[in-house]
Amino acid sequence: MENQTEVTQFILLGLTSDPGLQLPLFLTFLLIYTITLVGNLGMILLIVLDSRLHTPMYFFLGNLSLVDFCYSSAVTPKVMTGLLLGDKVISYNACAAQMFFFGAFATVENYLLASMAYDRYAAVCKPLHYTTTMTTRVCVCLVIGCYVCGFLSSSFYTGNTFSLFFCIYHVVHHFFCDVPAVMVLSCSDRQVNELVLIYVASFNIFFALLIILISYILIFITILKMRSGAGHRKAISTCASHFTAVSIFYGTIIFMYLQPSSSHSMDTDKIASVFYTMVIPMLNPVIYSLRNKEVKIAFLKVKKDFMCC
Repeated sequence: MENQTEVTQFILLGLTSDPGLQLPLFLTFLLIYTITLVGNLGMILLIVLDSRLHTPMYFFLGNLSLVDFCYSSAVTPKVMTGLLLGDKVISYNACAAQMFFFGAFATVENYLLASMAYDRYAAVCKPLHYTTTMTTRVCVCLVIGCYVCGFLSSSFYTGNTFSLFFCIYHVVHHFFCDVPAVMVLSCSDRQVNELVLIYVASFNIFFALLIILISYILIFITILKMRSGAGHRKAISTCASHFTAVSIFYGTIIFMYLQPSSSHSMDTDKIASVFYTMVIPMLNPVIYSLRNKEVKIAFLKVKKDFMCC
């Protein structure tokens, strides 16, 4: 058995070993990543430039876009490099860094989704008290709390995984350094480490999910009491889009992390991982923002100002 410090690099097997699929996958991921960058960074720029978007809802959306950009960037460029150049080697430190930053920003998004649900609850259920409930101080504290929880949790994930001993075999059956895929390479007893992972991940996921469910149950109760049919349809449509994204995000996270390693199928995990590492960050600007009338108006205004200059 070799000490973990003697392992200087890992080999990422990637999504496929078929040479005929390398270029099509590269082009697909390049398109997805480009849309992700343009959508999320563009959304941040719109929110910063347009004073009408300086509200709690868009404050959370701006942070969500930043987080989507960050955790997609922690994974996607390395995947595209492997597909285009065949470079599947990642150093020990780079693997740990990728795991840490991906885990941190993914957990931050987890809590941001909960904060956004609470914000919508305050807006729909307590509109008269909204400005006093969702003050600037409250919003900043919620966002800071999301980042603190995310980076602390990721420190547990990464430290818990790399405290294990790794043997000579260091081939990661994944396209990035995900916790289960790296942990399974350990040749030491990892039962306690797996339990720590499950407990911490379970708390993060279900605590945030509980806040989301309670918030939207109260929102739906309030909607049912409304007399306006147009208000019903608009609110339900907005919630349906939110629940679609939440279902994909939490469905894949639960599928990936809240099961024993013996139940994992790496090929199935890879497909599920594509959704929450690449697809969700691309879709979030559309689901949460680009369909919003205020965002469209802000975009047209910025476009007009830019053309005038």
